[in-house]
Amino acid sequence: MPMYKYVGRTPNGLLKKGTIESASKSQAIIAIKEKGISPREITETKATLLNRDISFGSNSVKTQDFVIYCRQFATLIRAGVSIVEATNILALQTDSKGLKKALFHVEADLKEGKAFSDAAEKQSKFFPPLFVNMIRAGEATGNIDETLDRLAVYYEKQNNLKKKVQSTLAYPAVLLVVIIAVVIFLMVSIVPTLTATFASFGGELPAITKLVVTMSEFIQSSWWLGLLILALIIGVFVFLYRSNQRFQYATHVVLFRLPIFGKLLQKAVIARMTRTLSSLVSSSVAILQALTIVERVVGNPVIGQVILASRDSLEQGRALSEPLKRSWVFPPLVTQMIAIGERTGQLDFMLAKVADFYEEDVDRTVDTLKSLIEPIMIVILAFVVGFIVIAIMVPMFSIYTEM
Repeated sequence: MPMYKYVGRTPNGLLKKGTIESASKSQAIIAIKEKGISPREITETKATLLNRDISFGSNSVKTQDFVIYCRQFATLIRAGVSIVEATNILALQTDSKGLKKALFHVEADLKEGKAFSDAAEKQSKFFPPLFVNMIRAGEATGNIDETLDRLAVYYEKQNNLKKKVQSTLAYPAVLLVVIIAVVIFLMVSIVPTLTATFASFGGELPAITKLVVTMSEFIQSSWWLGLLILALIIGVFVFLYRSNQRFQYATHVVLFRLPIFGKLLQKAVIARMTRTLSSLVSSSVAILQALTIVERVVGNPVIGQVILASRDSLEQGRALSEPLKRSWVFPPLVTQMIAIGERTGQLDFMLAKVADFYEEDVDRTVDTLKSLIEPIMIVILAFVVGFIVIAIMVPMFSIYTEM
């Protein structure tokens, strides 16, 4: 998008200079005036890292801010406020810098006669395809307020589900880091001191002590090699994951096959997929287009491949549920509910029920895992530390006996 430099005056008569990003010069003038500045000179310039806002895709708007925006927008529309005026009000009051910027651009497009969905689609960094297509369907049916409420509920549920899964996976990761830190501390600080003591007394050390001493010496002398190997493994993994689709697919298959956590991830992705498809279908988005959007939103190549197969199945006049039944990823409950929804014409309702079931199942699994992970990790920590302590104590008992 072009960048414009401007010179203008504030209502107090002060000279104001700056830059603004806009689709055209006329829109830039409108945006500058909305800031309370009377433009005197405006020229197009090249955008650089120094004069443009940096954004990181749709994630530059927090989910919480987006949910609040959807709910407030729905309330204003329901109260009879025009879309243009509602967009301006929300742009002025939102705390999200990215969303504020996007809404001012949307408002400028609305004033030029464009539909809200088309204006939002131009700001794809901030408004995802799911939002745009559901709003477009809402414009066609005249139910924008209901669509916005549905979007708010959808993003709220997705955010809560994501946080629960992340917290469950983060907990053992943190405890694992603690275990590694404790082991390194013992190996670097405690073991070398006692090793020198053992050496002064002479004699043959037990096998378990020799193993711990060897590990301690390796960590002290070659710690950089361990870090180098770890960095190399991570670098190769990230490179292959980003550049090789087959490797990415295989990675997600392995994640789904993991004991305990694999099922949790699988249920979370199925809940996300069915909730998204239900929201789109209930908003009257064409089913083929809805499946294309879901494949992008779900963010999992294993599930995404089956969704694309289902889309092809529909295009060829077959049932949506056929490819799902052939896939090992989807349990019978999902495929049967979808098949019933297709036959009865209540696909959105059945998908919503499946999403409710798996979201509740994920909640129960998360609560159960949290209660089990802590004692398991404590046992692991006790075993590791106990192994090192025993390796140290055995020769000390031998020395005490000899004395």
